[in-house]
Amino acid sequence: MIISIASDGKLVSGHFGHCEGFATYEVEEGKVLNKDFVQNPGHRPGFLPVFLKELGANVIIAGGMGEAAQQLFNENGIEVVVGASGVCDDLLQRYIKGELRSTGSICREHQHEGHCED
Repeated sequence: MIISIASDGKLVSGHFGHCEGFATYEVEEGKVLNKDFVQNPGHRPGFLPVFLKELGANVIIAGGMGEAAQQLFNENGIEVVVGASGVCDDLLQRYIKGELRSTGSICREHQHEGHCED
């Protein structure tokens, strides 16, 4: 399983489309086999869900994400977890343990990171 976290440095990004990149973890049987960082190739409508699918992502974790992007991820078979905050490595461990749940929040303001509604 590949889990990607929209990140700004060590922290989850408030909005996946504006993140620096994606902390990407290969996880098998609850153990991290590999960790990588993939630079964000740029935010444009509909691109990042396909980009992450091509990287093999099964899950995307972000602070916030627009409704259209969430739908595209779901259409590409990628689980969406939004409403996350904190250190990426910690969030990954919470997800593996089943302790990280999506709030289902939809980001409606795309000009400014972090202005998302529940």
